[in-house]
Amino acid sequence: MKAFTYERAQSPAQAAAAVARKPGAKFLAGGTNLLDLMKLQIETPTHLVDVQDLKLDRIEETAEGGLRIGALVRNTALASDMRVRRDYGVLTKAIVAGASGQLRNKATTAGNLLQRTRCPYFYDTNQPCNKRQPGSGCGAIGGVSRQLGVIGVSDACIATYPGDMAVALRLLDAHVETVDPQGAVRSIPIGEFHRLWGDTPHLETSLKRGELITAVTLPRPIGGRHLYHKVRDRASYAFALVSVAAVIHPDGSGRVAFGGVAPRPWRVEAAEEAMPRGAQAVTAQVFAEARPTADNRFKLQLATRTLAGVMAEARA
Repeated sequence: MKAFTYERAQSPAQAAAAVARKPGAKFLAGGTNLLDLMKLQIETPTHLVDVQDLKLDRIEETAEGGLRIGALVRNTALASDMRVRRDYGVLTKAIVAGASGQLRNKATTAGNLLQRTRCPYFYDTNQPCNKRQPGSGCGAIGGVSRQLGVIGVSDACIATYPGDMAVALRLLDAHVETVDPQGAVRSIPIGEFHRLWGDTPHLETSLKRGELITAVTLPRPIGGRHLYHKVRDRASYAFALVSVAAVIHPDGSGRVAFGGVAPRPWRVEAAEEAMPRGAQAVTAQVFAEARPTADNRFKLQLATRTLAGVMAEARA
């Protein structure tokens, strides 16, 4: 691990200004992803700004009837909150499907959103990777790509966003609240938060330099049956090959978002009109522009079958 300096921030605006002021600075919260990447020298921050004292660890009801989840709320606390379990069950199920109990006890809401890809070529510093070193190439293209993306990918990168929680948040139309180094706040729709790779796969979110996540807000509950199915190569300590988050109503209508297939949680709202007609009708639209490799073409059929299983469970 390379040497770095360290400070503890006293306010969100101060934290944002500190990161913006020092080139190579990073925010530190739970550290469950960042510290691993630092040990591998994939991330080499020159300065860490610890935000754990900022009191952003509360879940509060909003005037609009939703919930405001502080950026530092631990995954375990969020998944077990009675209001979340009752009104946003898909979020609880998605969080519990991810990582291990020990990691969920430490990982934060904002850190979960910001976790980096688990593409093996990103983690292997002997391989070219445009995310790790822009312009170096993509070892995954033409390489082993079983776990990688089938849609939303580019000629520069075929990695996927690895998380579970964000897939549920995309389904629920959450917003990400931030503060910038000047103290200005904004609210980013979750569908606009994670970027498609394009020619700049090293730019993963729409956050600006120094911008700090302060909370995630959920709108009013939408009812229906909340389900999350995650298909992976083994039952634990594995990221999704395909995951499906869904809210399904008694008449068969609903919403669906997919994980493990794209640079961000993948939802096509127009395709949801086909929900009453079955899984095949939905995925035909969702993956109409898919660009799978020979290794991961199976994900298209797997997505259809997983959604079909979700629909069958909802009917039961």
